[in-house]
Amino acid sequence: MKIAIVLNTSWNVYNFRMGLIRALQENGHEIIVIAPYDNYSQKIIEAGCEYHKVKMDSRGANPVKDSALLVELYWIYRKTKPDVILHYTIKPNIYGTMAATFLGLPVINNVCGLGTVFLNDNLVSKIAGWMYKIAFRFPKKVFFQNKDDFQLFKERNLLKGEIGEIIPGSGINLSHFTPSAFKRNKTFTFLLISRLIHDKGIVEYIDAIKQMRSQGMEAKFQLLGAKDAEHRRGIDPTIIDGWIENETVEYLGTTDDVRPYIHSADCIVLPSYREGTPRTLLEAASSAKPIVATDVPGCKSVVEHEHNGLLCKLKNPDDLAEKMKDMMNRSDFQIKRFGENGRKKMEKEFNESLVIEKYLEAILELKK
Repeated sequence: MKIAIVLNTSWNVYNFRMGLIRALQENGHEIIVIAPYDNYSQKIIEAGCEYHKVKMDSRGANPVKDSALLVELYWIYRKTKPDVILHYTIKPNIYGTMAATFLGLPVINNVCGLGTVFLNDNLVSKIAGWMYKIAFRFPKKVFFQNKDDFQLFKERNLLKGEIGEIIPGSGINLSHFTPSAFKRNKTFTFLLISRLIHDKGIVEYIDAIKQMRSQGMEAKFQLLGAKDAEHRRGIDPTIIDGWIENETVEYLGTTDDVRPYIHSADCIVLPSYREGTPRTLLEAASSAKPIVATDVPGCKSVVEHEHNGLLCKLKNPDDLAEKMKDMMNRSDFQIKRFGENGRKKMEKEFNESLVIEKYLEAILELKK
């Protein structure tokens, strides 16, 4: 079969979907990748995929402006004639599904997370819900990355029929993200890995750091991820630069390989407002690192409180600081146990092979 994979960045395809792509190729399928051009597009081509560039702004929601995406995807689908299309992220899920439906092409969608539009009850979220309701009448299958998102779609009648199913995010490659020998840093080190946007809880992390420093807590606080000023929820770069200059946080910039940074930290932090299944937490748990994260959909799928980490309250830097202090005051035995429990959880529930198997089953079902 000729299978198209559509995403909002080539970076996303290369970093999170190559395991699936390789499995599909090994099963004799021809892969077409449709995504905006970036530094990873050539790597996708080198991996044996047919690549088609598309314009797609992943930073905001403007239905009028984004209607051009529907037209562009329509012509790409018409030209490439895929047998099935796999959509990921909001815009491909909505506009890609509509384009495919006009051409009578079957689609399998993946709700990777609800994005910023569902964090507030406003006109934009209502429009997004309405567009989902229209588009999601047509997929053959919709995968959700956590039960909360699945339940929300059912409660709002955004799905037609019994086409929804929960899978463990994008899964994690257990042989790529492996534990290192346990070693606690002399100065306890926290690390947050994320794009620098408000919805990831970056400001709450900074506020918690300030509070801990004011109380004389001796710890290192690190931040790894790209500045994204163009995102409508992006943090002003001058504010970030102020944190760096004041040495509130150690900014590590960006990287193509997070593993050395994860191994060098004692605890991974993610005070996000809502997630699908947060990739950074899968990577942390697979690397046997304890986690402090918010008690919200997505994060709580990966982190079990007092099992492989600690859960804190949403948008509450005071509680985040308390949980971080609690973590750094734990014994080596407890820290190590959290990490071991996280690794076992990944092996049991989030192995990438589980996700690949679900996709192969769904694609095979379309052949019948």
